[in-house]
Amino acid sequence: MNDESRNNQESRLKKIKFKKGIYVLPNLLTTASLFMGFYSIVASIQEKFFWAAVAIFASLVFDGLDGRVARITNSTSKFGAEYDSLSDLVAFGVAPSLLAYVWAMSFYGKLGWMAGFLFVACGALRLARYNIQIGIIDSKVFNGLPIPAAASVIAATVIFFHDLGVEGTFHNPGIVIMVTALSLLMVSSVKYYSGKDMKLFSRMPFRAFLAVVGVILIFVYKPEISIFVFFVTYALSGPLWWVIKTIRKSKTSDTGANPA
Repeated sequence: MNDESRNNQESRLKKIKFKKGIYVLPNLLTTASLFMGFYSIVASIQEKFFWAAVAIFASLVFDGLDGRVARITNSTSKFGAEYDSLSDLVAFGVAPSLLAYVWAMSFYGKLGWMAGFLFVACGALRLARYNIQIGIIDSKVFNGLPIPAAASVIAATVIFFHDLGVEGTFHNPGIVIMVTALSLLMVSSVKYYSGKDMKLFSRMPFRAFLAVVGVILIFVYKPEISIFVFFVTYALSGPLWWVIKTIRKSKTSDTGANPA
């Protein structure tokens, strides 16, 4: 290497500024989310299924806070984004998969653990695809079912049946079907509303405000059922939205092909 090329390389290295350290608060929240995911795994192994499901929802809360705190405090970083994805894979991939397996799918042998692995694999693929599509697809929609929503369906199902009086394990083949369907929805191209364009601080009609208050009261009165209905409805909203759009496109094409 001659002197000129060596000098050019040294000048390029000097221009690279390595930021030492990490932002504390958002990464602490991500760590809390990861911790609750790990606790959910421990609780599932101990067959404390209700608390395993509650831990997943606690992880969901911390996961929602870390990104918002990072944006508010202007402390976003690539490290934080990567750490958040790894935390999500544990809290919303491994933890709910193991919960579903120990709670209801272990009775089916190989089929049960294969369904559990499919959920983890599809969750990892969903996270990887999401990371490379940031800024490419419309932020108003998610491309495929988000992994936190898929995990929440499993957790909400456990809590729902616990409220119905189901104690311990639950022998039902429907859980295997549900976990498989959630896995496929995560890696599908079905669009889901992201809620990122919601204007919570803007004015709204009085009746709309009353409707929001009514929903909150229903949730407070029976949270076990409300959470279950909400997340199952959200998981089904993507396929229903796709069906409605397909029907509309079919009607539009028929009208164009056969004008009156």
